[in-house]
Amino acid sequence: MIGIKSIASYVPASGVDNYAQGAKFSKDEEFILGKIGSAFLPRKDADQETSDLCVEAVNALFANNPQLNRESIDALIVVTQNGDAEGLPHTAAIVQDKLGLPTHVAAFDISLGCSGYVYGIYAMKGFMEAAGLKNGLLVTADPYSKIVDPEDRNTTMLFGDAATATWMGEDAPWQLGKAKFGTDGSGAPHLKVSDGVFFMNGRQVFNFALLKVPAHLNELLQESDLTSADIDAFCIHQGSAAIVDAVARRFEGEPEKFIKDMVETGNTVSSSIPLLLEKHVMDATWTRVALSGFGVGLSWGSAIIYRP
Repeated sequence: MIGIKSIASYVPASGVDNYAQGAKFSKDEEFILGKIGSAFLPRKDADQETSDLCVEAVNALFANNPQLNRESIDALIVVTQNGDAEGLPHTAAIVQDKLGLPTHVAAFDISLGCSGYVYGIYAMKGFMEAAGLKNGLLVTADPYSKIVDPEDRNTTMLFGDAATATWMGEDAPWQLGKAKFGTDGSGAPHLKVSDGVFFMNGRQVFNFALLKVPAHLNELLQESDLTSADIDAFCIHQGSAAIVDAVARRFEGEPEKFIKDMVETGNTVSSSIPLLLEKHVMDATWTRVALSGFGVGLSWGSAIIYRP
């Protein structure tokens, strides 16, 4: 059974003071922390590409797990919608070369945004088990600084750059349980890129998240013969403080189980859930955690991970 063995990350040290950005748009501290949720937004250097962020995260994973060597990697998946240059070749191929991974590795990209980590761990699990592979790297890196307009008050205060690397393999401390997925392409106009610039209809995205995510999580729990009382923590996409708080309020008696941690990272797209897992879950004594990612597509995915 392929599961999650270890997670590491790379968050650029440089970035943007969100209070300064807020002042430019006449937004006060209460709005910045209460609605947006982020005081600082990490930004990659101008000469860093998406693949460079991936490499930093994977090298951190190798450093944390000396028993994992490069020659043992069988599969590499990169979750991104903002790959290197113009997106061809696929970013995973560039990462394979920069890391010096063996050429027998299977390497490909998944073009998904904020739901991408949940999709990615199940795509990796299925791929590895079907092909009899032993060690896989699922990497997330979606630097929105490449596409966000700094003069757009609806987006520039939200997004931070980061990358994560998840080692998936056998004898893992966290196993993948039941999952559910969904797609509604009619919502595509609410989150899109036109002429290289990102556009978001914040109200529509907020309404989508509040309508879809609590119901989806409850359906997953019901189909798993669980209740929210059986879940130790909920790690949902950190879209904004307002979204996380609104979803949590739909779970009466359990809102404190929803982890919110984006003050120093912002919305890191597909990296937000693994950042939570790395910091709050991997070394915790919890036994069952619910995940939910949602966003551009519109796309969403929810899952239960557990300690066997």
